[in-house]
This record gives sequence, structure tokens and C-alpha cells, in this order.
Amino acid sequence: MALYRASILNQMDCNRESKEGKAAQSTEERLDSGVDSLKEEEYQAVAEELHRLQLESEHHQQASARAEEPLQDWQTHSTDEGDTLLHLAIIHEAKDHIKRMIDLSRNTCFLNAQNDLRQTPLHLAVITNQPDVCCSLLASGCDPTLVDNNGDTPLHIACRHGNLPGFSVITQNCRLEHLNTAMAACNYNGQNCLHLASVHGFLSLVEKMVDLGADVNAKEQHNGRSSLHLAVDQQNLALVKLLLRKGADPNLLSSGGYTPFHLTYGLDNCDIQKELFPVTHPHLRELSESDNSGEESEESDVEGMYDDIQWNGH
Repeated sequence: MALYRASILNQMDCNRESKEGKAAQSTEERLDSGVDSLKEEEYQAVAEELHRLQLESEHHQQASARAEEPLQDWQTHSTDEGDTLLHLAIIHEAKDHIKRMIDLSRNTCFLNAQNDLRQTPLHLAVITNQPDVCCSLLASGCDPTLVDNNGDTPLHIACRHGNLPGFSVITQNCRLEHLNTAMAACNYNGQNCLHLASVHGFLSLVEKMVDLGADVNAKEQHNGRSSLHLAVDQQNLALVKLLLRKGADPNLLSSGGYTPFHLTYGLDNCDIQKELFPVTHPHLRELSESDNSGEESEESDVEGMYDDIQWNGH
């Protein structure tokens, strides 16, 4: 640590020697003042951070080198459906074989092999509800952001099926950037993980995701509905209350220009309307006249469209 501090001071001396006159003197005083104000604990923290970054860089380099190594023969075998031996072992829950193959394949592309449905071993571990396998795969360097034929990451699948153990393992064992990517990603139906958990009413997953940083106001890609819109659609009062408590915007408009309160019209659950009424802006509570008359005009158009059809001469 003393050497580290001395190197900083030597560098400052070089900077001072390059200056002349009063300007150099002013710079010298300013630099000396800044160095003297640092405490030994701060030097220690800087050194530890540099050491951590160096180790992380070396780890990534080793992982990249390992991933580029050619696969062994047993790692290249697959069925007609594209399942590798690891896929099959996970499907049949052959724990000993799973552990052995993962241990022999750390940080290799074998752990991210996708079958004909583009499912990785991690997808199958979530589907078969094997959180211990999920943990081993993530610890060995698999990629949790890869998607299957539906555009679902393993986290999407966990949220769709309410798989709390799988969800917990993924969120606790993958890197923060991977977690943020997986939570924000929309599948091919335009829904992210929070939307799926909301549609299926898994309140604990919704709460955990928002606490982990998921955007509570994120919109579906196809129609612009937020999780609060979806909760109203499902007439899930408990979810509506939870989302509002977690910061959901009740004045958010869908692609059609509707707030969650607009969606309460015609629903049986009046408690949801009572919950949303005080937090919805007054001018966003009532449906416009065009919306009310739209259904009538649409029905009249439908009736007039087929007045020239003849059946048995009539």
C-alpha cells in the first residue's frame, strides 16, 4: 500500500516538474491537498477494487478461452430432436450423470446447446423443476438470457408456471446484467416476465421482481398494456393493490388510449373500480363518446354489410 501511494506521489512530482512559475506552484498545492486528504482506508479500498477488476478480467479471459475449446465426442452427440446427452439426463432427472457432465463442461458452449425447440439445459431444468440443476448450470457458466422458440428465457418459464424455486435460483445466481436483461426481455408474444407473472396471478413473483428492479410500468409490445392493465383484465383485486403499492401508474394509457380504470367498465368486480377511482386522474376516468358510440356504429355497419346476400331466392 505504501508503494501504491508512493507511485501516485511520484506521478504527481512528474506533473509538477512539467509546469513552470506560479501555475506550477498552484497545481502542486492543489494536488498535494487532494492526496493528503485521502485516508489509508480509501487507499485500501482502491487497491482492493483494482485487484477485483483484475481477477474478474482474468476470469473472463479464461472462460472465453475455455468456451472456444473444441468439444469432446460425447458432447457433440444429439438425438433427432437435437437433444444432447445433458438434455436427456435433465429430462430423465439422472442426477449423477447431470453433475458429472456439468463438471466436465464448465464455461463451455456445451452448457448452452439448444435443441430443435431452442431449449437450453437451463430451460429444461426449470421446466422439470430441478432448482439444484439450475444452480449448478449457472455456477458453471451457462447463459440465462438465451431464448427458446417462443422467445422465452428460463426466467420467463419460471414466471409463467409460478416456479418459485427456479425463479429464486436464477435471480440469486446469475450476474446482475444477465438478470436485468432477462427481466426486461419480451418474448414473441410481446410480454416480459412481470407481465407473465401478472397474467397468471403470481403475486409473490410480481413483488420479488419489482423489488429486484423490474419496471412495474413496462408495457406489452403488442397492445401497450401494463401489468396493472393485466391485473384489471384478470379481475385480480389483490394484484391491483400490490401493483399500486409498488408504484404502478394508474394513468398509464394502453396503445388504444385506455387507462386501467377504463377497463373496469362492464366488469363484475366493482371493488377494483373503487380502488382505481381515487388514484386515476378525473379526465381519464370516463370513456369518450366515440368509444361509447363505436360499438353501436360497428353493429349497424355489420348489419348493413350483408343486406344483399340471397338464400334460396330470398
